[in-house]
Amino acid sequence: MPIKSEEKYALPPLGLLPALAEGKVSPEMAQVFSMTDTLKAELPRMLDEHQVIVAALKKLIEAAGQEGKPEYVHFAEKLMLHAQNEEEVAYPTSILIGEYLKLKLGA
Repeated sequence: MPIKSEEKYALPPLGLLPALAEGKVSPEMAQVFSMTDTLKAELPRMLDEHQVIVAALKKLIEAAGQEGKPEYVHFAEKLMLHAQNEEEVAYPTSILIGEYLKLKLGA
């Protein structure tokens, strides 16, 4: 997934979490529906792209290990953890925000 797309519709809904955690819901929050619906539709493609990226990072880790470049190993491992965090936390949370708001706002 291009970073611009991710910044456009995958991450902005997360900005509502502090207000939602305080029980605050407003009609203006409905603006995230288009973002979360897009994310939900694009998620399989995004996860496929992550698999390709992680496979490349594993190759980088192997090569960097063979070349004695621990800083590159560390960098690649951090990127893999970032992708995992997106897949397991950020993306599902964004989708849940949209679904929650649809229920709360009667959309």
